[in-house]
Amino acid sequence: MQSIPDHANKRVLEVGCGTGAFTKEILKKLQDGDVFHIVELSSDFCSAVETNVLQQFRKDNPNIQIELHNAPIEEANLEGKFDAIICGLPFNNFPLELVNLLFAVMFGFLKEGCELAYFEYLGMLKIKRVFGFSTIRRETKQRAKDNDIRFDKQSGSQETVWRNIPSCRVVRLKGC
Repeated sequence: MQSIPDHANKRVLEVGCGTGAFTKEILKKLQDGDVFHIVELSSDFCSAVETNVLQQFRKDNPNIQIELHNAPIEEANLEGKFDAIICGLPFNNFPLELVNLLFAVMFGFLKEGCELAYFEYLGMLKIKRVFGFSTIRRETKQRAKDNDIRFDKQSGSQETVWRNIPSCRVVRLKGC
C-alpha cells in the first residue's frame, strides 16, 4: 500500500474491493480525518465487506469517514479528487473499450502527481497471445500496446510480487 500517502486528511478510493483483502490493508494506513471511498459492483461483495471488515473498523475509528458504493465507478456519485486510488479490477478479463473507460474515469478522480495502483497476474497476456483464438490474440496485442502507452504517459512504475500465488505485478501510474 505504498501508493497511499502518509499525510493527514487524505482521500483514498478503492475500486473493486472483492472480498476485502486490499481493503483491510488500506484501513491500516488511514488516520483520523481521512476519507475512504470503496466502489464495488457486486452487492454480495459489498455485504461481505461491510459485515466482515467495515462495521468493526467504523466503531473503532469514528473519525475516519468510510463510504461504500454498490455501483459501477462511473455511476458511484463520487465527488472531488483522491490522493490514491487502489484498483483490484481484473482488466485482462474486460473488453478494451471498458478498460479504457475505467482508466479515464479513475484518472479523472486522481489528484495530479498522486498514484493509481493496480495489479495483474504474471503471464496472462502471454498465455492469451499464444493460446487464444485469433480475435483474442489480436485484442491481447492491442491491450499490451495500450498498457505500454498508458504506462509511459502516466510515468508508470511496477514491482513483481513473487510471494503471491499466482505471482503478480503491481503497476503504479501517476495522475497528470
